[in-house]
Amino acid sequence: MAHELNLAKGQPAILRNLPLDTDEILQARIDLAACLRMAARLGLEEDICNHFSAVVPGHPDLFLVNRLGWAFQEATASSLLICDYDGNVIAGDGVPEATAFFIHARLHKMSPRVGAAFHTHMPNATALSMVEGDPFVWAGQTSLKFYGRVAVDENYNGLALDEREGDRIAAVLGDKDILFMKNHGVMVCAPNIAEAWDDLYYLERAAEVQLKAMSTGRQLIAVPTDIAEQAAKQMREGDPESARLHLESVRRVLDRQAPEYRN
Repeated sequence: MAHELNLAKGQPAILRNLPLDTDEILQARIDLAACLRMAARLGLEEDICNHFSAVVPGHPDLFLVNRLGWAFQEATASSLLICDYDGNVIAGDGVPEATAFFIHARLHKMSPRVGAAFHTHMPNATALSMVEGDPFVWAGQTSLKFYGRVAVDENYNGLALDEREGDRIAAVLGDKDILFMKNHGVMVCAPNIAEAWDDLYYLERAAEVQLKAMSTGRQLIAVPTDIAEQAAKQMREGDPESARLHLESVRRVLDRQAPEYRN
């Protein structure tokens, strides 16, 4: 299912004198590798498919992304690629998967507010992208974390193998954070890696519990709109700090059980 993309290897002249080994960049590599590793442990990926990206700190025209052919469980800080939006691999061995490049490069370029973008076919959220109507009924508290933040791409258009499809996906996302891609999967967008991870994890949990409730065949009880709006506001206020703590927890677990992710 993974598609290779032939990208150039090199450093455009404008970038040659800019450091790509700062402490901030190293931390971003570690954080993104940690998210990839934990996503694999939780079954939120499809082996060598799916992709996470993050804008390189200090370089708004570059992004980190996992490389083609490596499963999430293999990811390390040094295995991640740094690419520009024109198809150059600036740092790292290998190339990104083709759809990873066209989706993420265009998304980061068109939406500078998106500091991190996680695309998966995680089973429960993807299942909700395959049914009629809006994905969430807003019947569970966890789902309210995403109330007012969800866009739906109703037009599955095949694989994203050119810039036009990447631009279309970015346009459908608009000012939202979560994109349910009908017949496909989900895209989680956030200002930073920690918040993207937090949203990805809870999105799948919210989808899972809704599907369990739907499987009973009984009518789901939606939360009244005014309460849903209030709860969503309460969650948003605490989200950045909660996300930071969540990612710290992920790193602690991996530091004990799979410390090589930092390499």
